[in-house]
Order: sequence, then structure tokens, then C-alpha cells
Amino acid sequence: MRKEITDMKLRDWIIVLMLVPCLAVGQQQQRASERFAQVRFAGVKTGITQSLPPIACWFWTDKEFTGDGFKTFIHRYGEHSSIGLITASLRHPGELTDPAVRDRIGRAARYAEAHGMGLVMDLDVRLARASFMQRFPDQLQELVLVREFSVTADGEAKLRVESPTFFDHYTHGRNPYAPVGSRLLGVYAYEKAHGLIKKGSIEDITASSTVATGPDYLDVTVGGAPAADGRTFCALVAVTLNTPDVFAQDLLDYQREIIRSYKESGLVGAAKDEWGFPGRVDPPMTDLWFSSAMAALYKKRNRNRDLSRDLLLMAIGEQGKEREREVAINHYMAINYERNAEIETDFYEAVKETFGQQAFVGTHPTWFPFPNSSELFKNGLNWWNSKRDLAQTDEATPFAARTALAKKWNSPVWYNMFYDPDVKTYARELWPAVLGGGRLNIHQPFPVEMETLDASISLLKGDLFAAIQRIQLLDYISASPVNSPVAVVFGHPAASNWSNGELFADVGLDLTNRFWEKGIYADLIPSTEIVNASLTVNAHGKVQYGPQQYEAVVYYHPEFDYPEVERFFDRAAHAGTSVLYRVGDKEVDFYGKPVRAKRKGGRVVGVEEAVNGVLDALKSVEGTVQTLGEIRGLASFPASVMPHASGHIRLLDGTYIIASGERQLMGDTIQRQLKVDGQSVAVDAIGVAGFRFDQKGDLVALACGGMKSFEAGNVSIRLPERMDVALIKDSDGWRGIVHGFEGPIPPDLAAFTANWTRVAVQEALTE
Repeated sequence: MRKEITDMKLRDWIIVLMLVPCLAVGQQQQRASERFAQVRFAGVKTGITQSLPPIACWFWTDKEFTGDGFKTFIHRYGEHSSIGLITASLRHPGELTDPAVRDRIGRAARYAEAHGMGLVMDLDVRLARASFMQRFPDQLQELVLVREFSVTADGEAKLRVESPTFFDHYTHGRNPYAPVGSRLLGVYAYEKAHGLIKKGSIEDITASSTVATGPDYLDVTVGGAPAADGRTFCALVAVTLNTPDVFAQDLLDYQREIIRSYKESGLVGAAKDEWGFPGRVDPPMTDLWFSSAMAALYKKRNRNRDLSRDLLLMAIGEQGKEREREVAINHYMAINYERNAEIETDFYEAVKETFGQQAFVGTHPTWFPFPNSSELFKNGLNWWNSKRDLAQTDEATPFAARTALAKKWNSPVWYNMFYDPDVKTYARELWPAVLGGGRLNIHQPFPVEMETLDASISLLKGDLFAAIQRIQLLDYISASPVNSPVAVVFGHPAASNWSNGELFADVGLDLTNRFWEKGIYADLIPSTEIVNASLTVNAHGKVQYGPQQYEAVVYYHPEFDYPEVERFFDRAAHAGTSVLYRVGDKEVDFYGKPVRAKRKGGRVVGVEEAVNGVLDALKSVEGTVQTLGEIRGLASFPASVMPHASGHIRLLDGTYIIASGERQLMGDTIQRQLKVDGQSVAVDAIGVAGFRFDQKGDLVALACGGMKSFEAGNVSIRLPERMDVALIKDSDGWRGIVHGFEGPIPPDLAAFTANWTRVAVQEALTE
């Protein structure tokens, strides 16, 4: 086990990388330049125990299936970047169950291994939908369209319901989520008042209605409809789509079958990307997911009620049944959230069982990268309960969610998959990510023609990957995520329930934006993380999430929430250690029961008072203000507050990081004198400077891009030329890592240790 990591076969390297015992800092031998270095984090037993190499995305089109076309991406990224993990996905008509596709993926995995990279393939069941539909034709997803109509002037009551088709990244090069049939669930007649079904007026007239179907429509005719009797008619039409039912009884076994079929492929892990129902932007609440399996679960969970009938109640609403409607929506959205989380977790466990505990499981659960109605109807907003080895998001996901996911999955950093048609925009996202405790997962430029591999290769032509490699120095010195002293816990049921329009899809981003704007990092967490015992009150009385203890917690919109959430905040209030506020009051719980007991867990205030109260409470807490933020959007996605491209952060283990990339992609010059943990520090570097002291005040970790000098206490480093350097100390002594340096180690660095790892910085592509 004393050989350098990159001498090993890649599968052995991944074992070292992830979760099993491996080389400790200080046991490495000095060698010639390597592709990347790995550092074992002493004392870390869960989550990511090793520093990770950079990650990039690869999308397979026809070119990857033509000749040796799959070699181009691997060859280019191997020569011109320090990428160590590639997450790949099919954008090709073939399916994961096709032997030819499986063979091609295996060849690519072995070729990537030979070039020092690990291939992580997207093995989602949506990439094998045709096979699923052939084997399980009665287990496909349905969408119920609730459509009102009335009697026409000639006395006819007739409705045509067009069947919708949906598209996403999984339909590129293959069939969309197209209708394969439709059926009538029911037809009702009623009177309306104030937009609701008038009390006592509803009548089931399904038996007197006739149906005619076509390939993409269904006609409903009400027989003997009285002319203009003032009633409204409503048809519930279930459209079947060619994608597996989320609640299908054979779905988990099918998912595992696909994963097991790739056991000998050479993959170092598997990915599941943007799982959930077919995505719909701003979906109407009259188009609701449905299936027989879903209805059976709903009936069991919600007092033996009929889901097909309750869909009308949920979509339109009935006078005198307001409470029933609220509870019906609570249960409907909860089973969607829980089932999608169950599928994600089973995928994670299946990958580990198939490829070994060392296997890597990615990528992001976020589809529409914002916690709004689109995402609620996609997956129930289950981001925090979608198990991964690394916190991953994409596009414009709010930073408050990114940092919270890092706490949930014990990630030293979060990775955000990012793309833009302009290569220059990647630089704009790179440095704010660092100052939010994260990194970029490089996606090819998009939207462009995916068949154009040049778009992906073009990223290698500038300094983007050299800048990423400089930032990677920080990954060697700490296993801790960024410190967030504040938690905003939003009521998950309230945000999921559209019966109250003021609460629906509001998760408290106004609060997190206000905090991040002032440099107070706040984690955004759903209250269901209390129900599943991920958010706790620790032995010191602090509210805690993963490794993060919170100085202040704001409970946002408690209406409809679970009783155990109320009990949690009562315990936190009794402990009296974390400052507690709540925005909004609570009249009924998840089950529709009135809440009469006096609430102890935090004073009820408005947003303004909550922000000011938390800010006042944090004035006495040292180091809570980090990099200031600004509200910014990406493409057409909603905006949220992100850190500036220059500033500082503190990690949970005390590591202090300065980063600056406002003007230069490779980083701006940092020349600072400051005081940290009682130590006077002077640093001259470029882009990044990170350091940590132990309880005695001694330096134990240092990473600087373009270091010229560093002084702190009895440490004085002055270099004859700028260098990218990291120094890490543990019980075995110091270890050094240098990027892109081939000469003799300068005396001020050699004085620390003779144990140095040299990492090559690949030249940019010039073709």
C-alpha cells in the first residue's frame, strides 16, 4: 500500500478514493509528476474520506457509437485536464438493455481507466423505457387531466381531451414521454359558487356518458344533457405515457436488474440524474399524476379514501370540504415525495451492492433547479432525501440548498453541474462557487447541438481547467463543508399544498436571500428532515444537521406540518441554545387536526423581524459574516443570492479560505495582512489561499495558488517564484503537494518535509 495512488489500476484508485482505509498523509513517496494527488482525511469515517479529483460530464450521441468515436472525449480530457471522474449519459436511440450498448459502455470504461479516469454511467430506467413497457405494459405512468365543460347552445355536452407529450434530456435521440392510451376515470355534474363546487350539488354521471378514443385524444359525451340547466360538467381522463409508473411494483427490481447487468463493465460507479415524474414547467393543479398502484397506497394511507374521486376534490375544491381537501393534498404530495426518495435510495444501495462500497454514486436530484411548483410535481422536492456520495445540484440551484445538501451527505464541498452556450460564462460561475463552499461539475456548452463534440472539446482550449486545478489545492487541506450559522427550515407540507395559494411553493428563499446578501450563510432545509431524524437537537442543545450546528433557526410556514416537527421545536426551545423564530402560525397539522396547544418553539414573527432578530443574535458570535452576496440569475431560471467572486469563508473545521477571481480566470492577486484565530497572517498568492491552525495556534494546513509568501506565527515561507502549493500535517508529519512545478523544492518548503507529490498541469488544447 505504499505505492503512489496513480500507479494503481483505476478500480484500486477508486477504492482508495472513497470509503475504505487507505494511504494516510505522510506515507507517500516522492515521485515524478502525477495526474492528480489524493489526500486521506485523518479521522473522517463517513462521507467523502478522500480529496476528490475534478468531475466533468459526457453525453453520448451517435458519434460515440461510430467506430472508436467514444475515445475522442477520453483522449482529449485525459491530455488537457485533471478530470478524474466522468459522469456520462446516453443521448442516443439505443437502450441500456441492448447488448451492443452495454458492450460499448464497457469498452469506454476500460479505455477511461487506461487514461487515469473513472467512468460513472447514467443507469436510469428511463434509458430503458421501451424494454420496461414491453415487459410491464400495465405498469406505466398515468396523468389525470381534470377538464370542465358545459352544455353548448344546441344542447350538446361534449368534450375532447387532447393527450399531452413530454420531453426532457432522456428523450433526446429516443421516443418522448408520449401517450400510449387513455381512459375515462369519471364524469361529474355540479353547480359552482365562488370558484368551488357548490355544497351538495355534485352528481356522478359516468354511467350516462359515452367515450370515443383516438391515438392522442379522448371524446366524452354526456347523454341526455338538459339544455342550459346551469350545471358544470367535469371529466377525469387518465392518459397513459410510455414511461414507468413511479409506483410500479416491479420498478425497483427492474432498476436493480439494469445495474447488475453492468457489474463487469469496468464502471467505477453509476448515476441517476433528475429522477421523478416527467418534468413539467409550472404545471396546472388540474393535471395530476395517477396510477392504480398509487391509488392503492393513497387509500391505505388516507383513511380508505378513493384517489380517483379525491382528484376532483384536490383539483377544483368543494364547499364544506376545505379541510378534507387540505388533508387529501397533504397525503397525495407526501406519497409522491416518499416514493421518489425510496427509488433514489434503492438506486444508491443497489449500486453499492453491485459495484462495491467503493463505487461512486452521482449525479444531481435537482431537475428545475429551483424549489418551486415545477420541482414539487416532479419529485415532491426530495432533493435532501436523494442519497448520493457527494452533494450535487445543477444550473441555478440556490446556494442555500447547495450548502444544506453538503451537510446532509457529509460532503467537504458540493458540486454544481453547470452549462452555458458561451465558454466565458463558466469563469463567472467558478469563483462564486468556491466562496459558497462548492465546485463546478463541468457540463459541455449548452444549448448547442449535442452531436457537436467540438462544443465539449472547446472547454479545453482556454484556462478553465487550469483554474479548476488551482482551486483543487483547497481540496487537499480540509474535509469540512462551509460554516452556515443559520438554518431556514421550511414547512414541507405547506410548500407542497396548493389549497392555500399564499403558502404553496414558498420555501423561504426571501429569508435565505436576505441572509446570504449580508454574508450570513444560511442552509435551506425541509421540515421532513426532522421527520426522518436527519435534523436533530444535539447533546449541547444545538439544532444540528450533519456536522453543522446552528446558532439560529427560522421555522418557515408551519401550517399543515407533522406533529413531530412541533415536538422537535419544543425540545429545541427547551434546550435554549439555538435562537429560534418562526414565520407564520399553525392552525391545523398534517392530518387536519386543530392545533390548540401554545407553541413554545420560537416566537411568531414576520420575515423582516426574523432577519433582524437573527442578525442581532449573531453579532456576539465571532466569524459569522463571510462573503457578501448579490442576487443573480442564470438563463431563464429564477434568480437567488450568490456570493461575490472575491471574499473569504470559514469551514467547519476552522479552515480560513480567501478566494478572488473577479478579474482573472486564473485568480486575482491576493496580498493580505489579517488576524485569524489570534494569529497574525500575511499572504501573497493568486486566486486562493487557505490555512488552518490547531488549538495551540500552530499551522496544520496551507494551500495557496501562485504562492509568493506566507507568514504566520513561527512559519515564514518566501519563494523565489510563484508556486501552486499545499501543505498538510497529521500525526505522521507534513506532506507537500505542488502543481506544475518540476524544479528543486525551494528551501522554505523543503524545510517542512521531504515528502512531496508533484502534479502535472496539462497544457490547454490548441488545435
